[in-house]
Amino acid sequence: MSAFNLETCARPNILSLVPYRCARDDYKDDGKNILLDANENAYGPSISSGFSTGSSSSEIDLLGLHRYPDPHQEELKQLLCNLRNTNHHTSKPLTPENLFVGVGSDEAIDALLRAFCIPGKDRILTCPPTYGMYAVSAQVNDVSIVKVPLGSAPEFSLDVPAVMETLSNEPNIKIIYLCSPGNPTSTLIDKADVERILAHPTWNGVVVADEAYIDFAPEDASLAQLAVEYPNLVVMQTLSKAFGLAGIRLGAAFTSPAIARVLNSLKAPYNISSPTSALACHALSKDGLAVMTAHRDKLIAQRERLVGELGKIEGVGRLRGGLASNFLLFEMLNAEGQPDNVTALAVYEALAETKGVVVRFRGKEHGCAGCLRITVGKEEEVDRFLEALKKTLAEVRKTGETVSSAEEENKEKAANGVVA
Repeated sequence: MSAFNLETCARPNILSLVPYRCARDDYKDDGKNILLDANENAYGPSISSGFSTGSSSSEIDLLGLHRYPDPHQEELKQLLCNLRNTNHHTSKPLTPENLFVGVGSDEAIDALLRAFCIPGKDRILTCPPTYGMYAVSAQVNDVSIVKVPLGSAPEFSLDVPAVMETLSNEPNIKIIYLCSPGNPTSTLIDKADVERILAHPTWNGVVVADEAYIDFAPEDASLAQLAVEYPNLVVMQTLSKAFGLAGIRLGAAFTSPAIARVLNSLKAPYNISSPTSALACHALSKDGLAVMTAHRDKLIAQRERLVGELGKIEGVGRLRGGLASNFLLFEMLNAEGQPDNVTALAVYEALAETKGVVVRFRGKEHGCAGCLRITVGKEEEVDRFLEALKKTLAEVRKTGETVSSAEEENKEKAANGVVA
């Protein structure tokens, strides 16, 4: 018999790992559901009608798939630089030397941890509520987390004094992960706040701004080009959201040439496939950008519509975040008119199980009591969601009133010595 024992052979931090979960772990895509849970672009990829498979620069050369892809991705990196060289924050241009491209933003998150954090010793700082993969990747790499919560809703602003004090007093913090626009908050972090942290007089670490949803924010919001001004700033972006290319898994990290060299040195040799590169390059071309802009504008119009319509539905509470992304964070109210996790969870489950509409329950996150995160969909998807939400809330709140009445009746009987 083999002496192998998984429990003693594998790393303890991996055995105790709780993997990242999404709503589709519970509610699969059966082709009939409306998926408003993962902040995807419902209008599809930023691919123009003229794109096809073949051999030109705007096509995928299927005959070249027997060759390894370009390990350096210079063309793709230059197109990403062209997109972000807006000169809003500096006149110094980004160049391909400032870029790391990876398999989604998740590869950059993990690569930064491996580059800067010694397992079992160093730590990272996060500001909840925030994206869950920072914690998952940290645990995989045996790196602990120091948390400095964001301020209260709806602003969810960065608590800069608390962050600065933590960096001064807590040892071995190597990376700060800041989500801007935030997930699930949809709020932007002020450029001045980021610069204050970058200028910390004693802290030796890296500030990471995760801008996955930046193309839904105001035009001057991205800090990508600011990476040429600060040696310890990393700005992560992705083509999964506004560009509608979640399926190709393409992320980018804009940073100083020195950090970019470190990240490029530790990546797998051919981490970006040829089809991924070709699709990404097309999406970043003039034709692709025109498609992305058209899709984005439609989503922003539906976002504004949702804000107006949700406020009219009985049982929907306050907007508890910003308007800088393709999703919204709203409270669900119980029969007493209070934001309530029991109600929000019941609405989430009933929407998926009886109405075929999948959103995301976020009530357990800091500052998000009673909240659902709702991805903005196409007009017809928003129509169906609003109608489903009205019916579901009415059903859930009626059930809640019945339960509350029964509880009060039982309390009254108990007080009078009657056993129910």
